[in-house]
Amino acid sequence: MSTINSPRLPTYFISHGGGPWPWMKAEMGDTYARLEAALADMPRQIGRKPRAILMVSAHWERPRFTVQANPHPSMVYDYGGFPAHTYQVRYDAPGDPALAQRVQTLIEAAGLPSGIDAERGYDHGMFSPMKAIYPDADVPVIQLSLRQGLDPAEHLALGRALAPLRDEDVVIVGSGLSYHNLRAFGPQAQAPSRAFDDWLGQTLAQDPAARAQGLIGWETAPAARIAHPREEHLIPLMVAVGAAEQEAAHRVYYENGFMGGLTVSSYRFGDAPGAH
Repeated sequence: MSTINSPRLPTYFISHGGGPWPWMKAEMGDTYARLEAALADMPRQIGRKPRAILMVSAHWERPRFTVQANPHPSMVYDYGGFPAHTYQVRYDAPGDPALAQRVQTLIEAAGLPSGIDAERGYDHGMFSPMKAIYPDADVPVIQLSLRQGLDPAEHLALGRALAPLRDEDVVIVGSGLSYHNLRAFGPQAQAPSRAFDDWLGQTLAQDPAARAQGLIGWETAPAARIAHPREEHLIPLMVAVGAAEQEAAHRVYYENGFMGGLTVSSYRFGDAPGAH
């Protein structure tokens, strides 16, 4: 596929927040104000409306890397205990089956296992942040699953395979959270989330080879298994880094005290046409 005559687009690792938070402002007040502002700033950084977003969400795992090819994805309300109205929310962005085929071709060319799912809908790891990023749902979005086993090196390799999309007007977004331990929120999370977040920032600032090795060995980081008892919310980061392997990390969201104690961050990798 030919490239377009525009600067290549950056990649992102973002927090998608808890459940359907953009539709719960009456209940949650300004809890998500900083995250929402950071997400809403992404179109300015990107500098133009892209062809599509490729979203790797923490909330979809399959035995193979599986690409969503539904032209009109439905909603997957993959959360529990929220108000009744949040099970009626809509984010009706179009899919892009042609792009899904392109993604699968790139994955197969890299020798990685791949599949297509023509029925899969959008989960909240996609529609909650996208409500803040493109509230009019006027940019096509396709989701790409994690692979079961959550091997960090394999997901870095996935990112490398997808890198050409950045020259085809596609923004690659890993959607998770830099700290995800639902049993350790609030004040008890202050020290471990800060320790892990500090390590993450230092690791992402290293040269490309050291950065990749640090991420592959993330379990040795301070408080690693407190921050991520299970790493599905961290692994989307590997895809974003792999797709921008030689480029610098820029922290685009930072909060110390989120949800009563968490230190959390989001990152952009690579320059962005509108970021300066």
